[in-house]
Amino acid sequence: MTNIIEVTDFSSPDLDVFARLTETQLRNRIEPEKGIFIAESAKVIRLALDAGCEPISLLVERKHIAGQAHDIIASCGDIPVYTADDDMLTELTGFQLSRGVICAMRRPRLPDVEELCTGARRVAILDGIMDSTNVGAIFRSAAALNMDAVLITPSCCDPLCRRAVRISMGTIFQVPWTRIGSKPAEWPQSGVERLRRLGFKTVAMALSDTACSIDDPQLMAEEKLAIVLGTEGNGLPPNTIAACDYTACIPMSHGVDSLNVAAASAVAFWQLRVQ
Repeated sequence: MTNIIEVTDFSSPDLDVFARLTETQLRNRIEPEKGIFIAESAKVIRLALDAGCEPISLLVERKHIAGQAHDIIASCGDIPVYTADDDMLTELTGFQLSRGVICAMRRPRLPDVEELCTGARRVAILDGIMDSTNVGAIFRSAAALNMDAVLITPSCCDPLCRRAVRISMGTIFQVPWTRIGSKPAEWPQSGVERLRRLGFKTVAMALSDTACSIDDPQLMAEEKLAIVLGTEGNGLPPNTIAACDYTACIPMSHGVDSLNVAAASAVAFWQLRVQ
């Protein structure tokens, strides 16, 4: 039976996940392996549910209870469904609900790198990318352009933060991903060696006088390739570039030195796809 609860008291502890807990608190509350993330919009929530993520509670604009959120509510069993009108929910959360529904969900178990990369031929590595918008956009490109997996270094933004999930349009739940190393000392050297043992060559996407073009035939012909992308501004650290097998860049025109990392990822994923 649907458990619909009218929001009347903003201070209720049951609403903390939507109103007061930071991204860090959601990720680490009680036990890290039992952390929480927020999925926003009906489409994203459906993709998360299809991927096996466990819903905890829903926050739904009243008019969507019998509308676009109806099938989501029905598929979530008897979890609490908190509801009110749009202006009240905006006041509670501090932002306007995207399409009138958000869901608190359990964080899924992440596989280890070896499990994830079995059978993979093209993977993306996000090295220290902290901008959640870029992370979400890269995941969307990875899904659209057939990357087999995404690996996140210890200093990278959490792909399950609310904005990254929303910008990805839920593709974070369609592309297999995990972390490569749990602390900074495990990347890049030991992480790159780990990939080599799995048969991967690594290519650092970076501006360098010695970089090859992204359409270099030898690079494109690699059987298994990990494409390493760095943060805005500073790009990849020198030690990451030094650890990789190749350094490559996208040829530019009109004096433009580089693309935004999300745009560059789409070009790289398309050019270096399995032929």
